[in-house]
Amino acid sequence: MKSKAIFAALLLAMALFALGCSGDQTTNPGAASGPSLAKSTGTTSGANVSAKVGLKTHVHVEAQSGGCENNPGPYITLTGEVSLGGLDGLLIFKNNTQGTHEHEEDVLASLVIVPEGQTIQFNKQPPLGGVGGNPWIYLQLLDGQNKAITGEVLLGRCVQGLLVSDLDIILGGLAKANITSGDCENSGGPTITINGALTLGGLNAKLIFRNNEIGTHEHEEATTVSLVIVPKDSAINFPKPPPLDGAGGNPLIYFAFTDPQGNELSSEFYLGRCVQLGK
Repeated sequence: MKSKAIFAALLLAMALFALGCSGDQTTNPGAASGPSLAKSTGTTSGANVSAKVGLKTHVHVEAQSGGCENNPGPYITLTGEVSLGGLDGLLIFKNNTQGTHEHEEDVLASLVIVPEGQTIQFNKQPPLGGVGGNPWIYLQLLDGQNKAITGEVLLGRCVQGLLVSDLDIILGGLAKANITSGDCENSGGPTITINGALTLGGLNAKLIFRNNEIGTHEHEEATTVSLVIVPKDSAINFPKPPPLDGAGGNPLIYFAFTDPQGNELSSEFYLGRCVQLGK
């Protein structure tokens, strides 16, 4: 009896084992299955890059004065324009990663983002009071945080008429771009499209009124007034330029912001393989 009970138990165990092996098996959806690449849940495809850039900029200022003998002082209006030095983009296509033994020349493609010489006009400002007694008048340019980016420039003495000023500065800004690709397996290379915006850091001016010229022994506190020439966070949107061709064979793609002369204004951004930018 005892041996029969043991034999029956063995038969039952074998039957349960066979049932477990032959039935459909499901995978626990929460179980780990090895590492995977994270995919963005955003609606924007391609790669997004941003960098702080400094643009060579020319500022032309004309000043008019009136009421030079008035108390509390003359009234000054400013007109002129800000001419931007331009912002370009540089795409670099590599078929081999750095450090490999294979050497192949990189393919470079450049595009204009903000045209060189694009101007921002500023209108006459409201009259600004200074000090009385036909003062000496100076101009100084400031960034959007009111930090000086030029020295004081003498415009002249009120009754003599004021000089025209032409100043070269570096205007700060934040450049952002979205870069997408297509036709990555074409023999002629992929097509790349770019859009984005340049947000300017702002440009202010300060007028300084003194009753004595700088350098004289007499000392007198100056009177200053400030005004905005280019508002902080003014944005220049750049539309999609015509698609650019690169290197064939699903290349590695890098990008940098440059000036129109090709000098890099940012570090090179690694965007990924071509096929990754179309997702």
